[in-house]
Amino acid sequence: MTDKTILVIGTYDTKDDELDFLAGVIRAQGGRVLTMDVSVLGDPSQPTDLSKHQVAQEGGGTIQTAIDSGDENLAMQIMAKGASQLAARLHREGRFDGMIALGGTMGTDLALDVASALPLGVPKYIVSTVAFSPLIPAERLAADTQMILWAGGLYGLNSVCKASLSQAAGAVLGAARAVQGPNPDKPLIGMTSLGTSALKYVVPLKPALEARGFEVAVFHATGMGGRAFENLAGQGAFACVFDFCTQELGNHVNGSNISAGADRLTNAGASGTPQIVAPGCYDLVDVVGWQPIEGKWDQHLKHEHNRLLTSIVLEAAETKRVARAHCDQLAKAKGPVAMILPDLGLGEWDREGADLHNPQGLAAFLAELQAQLPETVDAHRIPHHINDAAFAEKALEIFDGWRANGTIKV
Repeated sequence: MTDKTILVIGTYDTKDDELDFLAGVIRAQGGRVLTMDVSVLGDPSQPTDLSKHQVAQEGGGTIQTAIDSGDENLAMQIMAKGASQLAARLHREGRFDGMIALGGTMGTDLALDVASALPLGVPKYIVSTVAFSPLIPAERLAADTQMILWAGGLYGLNSVCKASLSQAAGAVLGAARAVQGPNPDKPLIGMTSLGTSALKYVVPLKPALEARGFEVAVFHATGMGGRAFENLAGQGAFACVFDFCTQELGNHVNGSNISAGADRLTNAGASGTPQIVAPGCYDLVDVVGWQPIEGKWDQHLKHEHNRLLTSIVLEAAETKRVARAHCDQLAKAKGPVAMILPDLGLGEWDREGADLHNPQGLAAFLAELQAQLPETVDAHRIPHHINDAAFAEKALEIFDGWRANGTIKV
């Protein structure tokens, strides 16, 4: 097996023992290690491959600048900038194959920036005392970041924290050996959806697009999936997007914490990526099912999807706000946008006779959307439901037209 090199990042002035233990496990499994010190005040017991001075300098500063700031937050941001830029450059030079960082809130803050600076397919592991915590917003997570709770490791080594650290070391080395990175030679389509019980267009569209020579990545639009989609769209990873489940935007507008962030429906446009959009499940606001539901939803129709997630059905007046949010986001696009608007519903549960049928909400939403839609958006109103075959056919018609006229570049 070809040895892989893992970049090990941490504050070596205070966490020498833990970081050396991580490195030792990686080496014992046949891997190589590249160490990076991101501490500010102290020094490691032994020199690291990449010193804190190199890190600060890469970001355009010095350790003394960080110390003189007198502000631990500002100092760590100086180191985060340098660590991110240094890691990105070293990876481009082929110096390492995966990264692992260790920290509490300070180290985790820095590690999140480093992970975001590395491309998709580079294993990114963060061993953190606040893993899976609400302290970490969705927008800080790179699409393929992995987190492991650093249990029992606040101060010094013990059998509990060694269990976490050894698993993390094995995981990042195993990932570096096993990863199959994205194929840069095959154009990629990014598509959003929910499960096929709610939105079914994936079933005909995926094989049709693959037959045209494209790879299709479908993102589950339940907060983190949309965040990953936006992250990659902002990097220009997609030849075109089929963003057919924008429900996370409605979540965000209505204050749900199942959110992909305030930039949902903007990053493909910012990168100039062609977008075919449909507001799938626009009228549903997802909330955490096991938490008390806010009183403002008491009189609304609800759907308990499972023990984790409950969907609230918006009333007609409320759908107009979601429509305006779509228009505001799409108005920022620098690339072409086509929007498909099915007259008969935008989710399987919103059909005549279905449990969440919402004809008044749909009519209000579509009317507001068309009234406010930017002139730069090419609207396609169709007398069908989003799960009808005609919807997928319309999407392919637009896509094929863009391929023919060179809008989609492959």
